[in-house]
This record gives sequence, C-alpha cells and structure tokens, in this order.
Amino acid sequence: MTSPTKAEGSGSSVALDPELAATAEADEPKKLEGRSPGQLMWQRFKRDRTGVVSACVVIFFFAVAALAPVISKLYGKDPYTLYAQEPDYPFLLDDFAMPTGSFGGMSGDFWFGVEPKLGRDVFTMLLYGMRTSLYMAVIVTGLSVVTGVIIGMVSGYFGGRVDYWLGRITDFFLAFPSQLFFIAFMPVVTALFVSPRDETPTYLRAVAIILVMWVLGWMGLARLVRSSVLSLREREFVEAAKVSGASPWRIVRKEILPNIVTPILVQSTYILPSTILTIAFLSFVGVGFVEPTPDWGRMFAVGSEVYEQDPMFMVFPGVALVLFVLCFNLLGDSVRDAFDPKTGR
Repeated sequence: MTSPTKAEGSGSSVALDPELAATAEADEPKKLEGRSPGQLMWQRFKRDRTGVVSACVVIFFFAVAALAPVISKLYGKDPYTLYAQEPDYPFLLDDFAMPTGSFGGMSGDFWFGVEPKLGRDVFTMLLYGMRTSLYMAVIVTGLSVVTGVIIGMVSGYFGGRVDYWLGRITDFFLAFPSQLFFIAFMPVVTALFVSPRDETPTYLRAVAIILVMWVLGWMGLARLVRSSVLSLREREFVEAAKVSGASPWRIVRKEILPNIVTPILVQSTYILPSTILTIAFLSFVGVGFVEPTPDWGRMFAVGSEVYEQDPMFMVFPGVALVLFVLCFNLLGDSVRDAFDPKTGR
C-alpha cells in the first residue's frame, strides 16, 4: 500500500494520493490552437475521399499533358508520322485502310493502336490532344474568370448607372446562342487575318478559339460576383472601412474580394471542363483545330466515320474526356463543400 506524502513548508501534514493527482492533471483543459479558414478548409477536404481521388486524377492529367513531349520521346513515336507508309511497319493497315490485328491494331509497338486511313499512333495523338485541350481551356478559363470578376465587382460595388449599363451589356452577350455563334463566327475571325485561299496557321486558329470563347464565357461569373458584392457592400466592416477613409480600390481589394474567393474558385472548377467540351465540339464540327493538329474533338470526328469498322479508336479519347470532366466536376463539388463551414463532410 502506497504511503501518503506530506506537504512541505506547512505546519500540518496533508495526505496526497498519487492517483488523484494524476486525475486532476488529466482534467485540466488542454490548450486550444486557433486555425485559419484555409486550414479548416484543407482538413475538411482531406476527409472527402471523392475529392482527394478526383484531385489526384486531375493532377495526373495535367502532368501527362505537360510531359507529353518527354513521354513521346521515350515511347519512340509522335502524333504526326504516317507509320503505315514507313518501311518498318508494312502491314499496319489492310486493303480497306483499317488497322490490322485486334482492338484497332494494338501491339507492343502501338499501345493504343493506329489511326484508320493514315496509320498514325493513337497513344501520342491522345497525349498531344490532351495537351492542346487543357492548355487552351486553362487560358480561356483564366481570361473569363478575370473578366467576370472585374465586371461583377465594379457593377456590384458602384451600383446605379454603372450597374445598369454593365448589366445590359451582360444581358446582350447572354442573348447570343453560344454554340451557333461559335460555328458561325470562327470562320469570320480567321478570315480577318488570312485569305480564304491560304491555309490558316494553327496558332491563329488557337487565338481565334480563345477570343471567341473568352467573349462569350465571362457573363455567368460576372452575375455571380455582382450578386455577392451587392450583399457585402452594406455590411458593417465595409461601412467601417468607408468611415475610416479607405479608397474604393482598397475596400474592394481588402474587404470584399477575400470574402468572394470561394464562389469564384468553385465556379472556375465548372468553367474549365465546360471549356474543354466546347473546344472538342468546335473541332468535331470542323471549325476548330484541323489536320494535323492533335485534338480530342478531331479524334471523335474521325472515330464517328469509322466506328463500325474500328470502334476502339473512339474508346481511348472518349474514356479520357469523360474521366477528366467527371473528376473535375467532382473536385468542384468537394471544394465547395470544403469551403462551406456548415457542411458535415
């Protein structure tokens, strides 16, 4: 049996039970550490397995697109060479210009098979098509987000006539049927710089696609930002900044913009995959990228002509496009839930 100890420095002896002392120490309140909104968001995001997996898939796609030339060099093929005409591969296509062998000509030399009619390597076409679509989508999304944020913040903060006229401009652009406008306006844009008798350079087609999609891609975000700013400009912290003599630019930059980062970020995650689908659509209907530029939409256009003879040619770009768009949309949902403090995820 443990003998009680006596307190030193006093006239009376007090028995102290070691077990009671340990319990008292355990019951003391632990030190609480403050966490920033970013840390809370990151913790909620890490608990969402769907969001984490989607983020990994999206990062993988961007990494593959960035390393496409390196992968192509290690693989030993490129998306431009007509391998059916090379002496090293004399039997890639049959008499009907269809890939010989099973599954679209898949083999150790051509992992995803070869393209019907021309005999190009499908694997490198998919890599460079991914590169084209992602780079274009990032540029268009960035321009659309910047334009939408600026117009929405100016319209919502200043109100009055500024809000009225910017709202009418937004309504004007929203009135355009985007898909039909893309098809009709793309040849017009290219004709402004290149004679119809000359071949349009690839970079000019890329610039035309960016301009057309930028002009018709910022309105939704502008309206979202405007509504958010309208609800914030009358709040107490904004009024306090005005009373203290802060300039409108400082109020917008320091007080309002940090409070609308969440809807901007979430909306951006929806704009990018939609932009990729639109770019593929333009190439599919023949007003986007053309031969020999690798592009997912052009691969779908070729596959739609030969799907009965070679259905495998559409499988790989189809799976890649659906997987990327699905994961990016799921990532957007996860980011929205992570930023929302009311969610239980």
